[in-house]
Amino acid sequence: MDNSPSKKVWLKFKRNKFALGGLVFISLLMVMGILGYLIMPDDSPNANVQTLQLNKKKPGSTFTFLITGTNPKIDRVSFFERMLYGQTPSFKSIPISSYSIKDGAVFVQEYIGDDEKAKATRYELKDLCPSCMLPAQKGNIQVIFEKNNIYKQTYILGTDIYGRDLLSRLILGIRVSLSVGLMAVLISLFIGVSLGAVAGYFGGRVDAAISWFMNVVWSLPSLLLVIAISFALGKGFWQIFIAVGLSTWVDVARLVRGQVMALKEVEFVEAARALGFSTSRTIIKHILPNIAGPILVVASSNFASAILLETGLSFLGFGAQPPMPSWGSMIKEHYGYIIMDAAYLAILPGLAIMLTVYAFNVLAIGLCDAFDVKGQNVTV
Repeated sequence: MDNSPSKKVWLKFKRNKFALGGLVFISLLMVMGILGYLIMPDDSPNANVQTLQLNKKKPGSTFTFLITGTNPKIDRVSFFERMLYGQTPSFKSIPISSYSIKDGAVFVQEYIGDDEKAKATRYELKDLCPSCMLPAQKGNIQVIFEKNNIYKQTYILGTDIYGRDLLSRLILGIRVSLSVGLMAVLISLFIGVSLGAVAGYFGGRVDAAISWFMNVVWSLPSLLLVIAISFALGKGFWQIFIAVGLSTWVDVARLVRGQVMALKEVEFVEAARALGFSTSRTIIKHILPNIAGPILVVASSNFASAILLETGLSFLGFGAQPPMPSWGSMIKEHYGYIIMDAAYLAILPGLAIMLTVYAFNVLAIGLCDAFDVKGQNVTV
């Protein structure tokens, strides 16, 4: 039977059903974020196909589209390029209410609203569907036309104010939130672990100087600090990584400092010094592995904080810039519709933020129990 420490930690973690559920939910989000465009109804770059006639349509709405033209210059990208960046549409289409084919022409009634009817527009059949004019297809014109030029699309979560598919933009927003959270946590861990370990191990003036710096950063409101850094670096996606990471490292540094101060006098550290090991080896190989549990706990907690900061910045206009979808910017665009008949436009991204942050918080609590770090300087 495997009685390793990692096995014991996993067994204790599994007992917390909420934490395990949070881990499953986060794993599902990660899979959806990685697959991205492959599972999105609208796989165009940034899910930005706008059909203004279909703005604010309810979830589950289905519409019929007519393909009015194709662009043969658009190349089909590879599997991985499509997964990462999407596929530029190779055709143009319009939503229609009805159509009929008569005397070599197609009469189309374009959809302009549920209670409004547009005048029929005439298109030449040979322009819309050249293959329909082949002599061999004379008796199958209707079938060929429907196969080549007509399709239906269901908007599972409805459309936004620009007629874009809401589900696609929510899925793509996963990438923004999780990538910002991950990079911010990595930056905060690198800075926080480095400064905290140096301050805790050496003590004295080094500890006093680093602690003073930590207290100065700690006293600044996180959101204002991130906004100031964003002003200095400019608006953009990678700037958010740095801004959020630089605002969340203090928690890690304070935790690591306290843990290192408690461990630097124990026997195995004294033995490492006696054997002549370097300071860096003593810290990296002997001290840090023994405080991995508390670091993972605070990293999970910081992940949730980073997501909240990113969505707050996007709401204020400092985060991911349009047309890149972000949960915060989606709320900003639609919060005015909460008191109208399209409240779901703001509620759905808000619900996504709430569930994701809750999942990371219960994961942090589960890790805290599994690593038995209660009572230590860990905030979850």
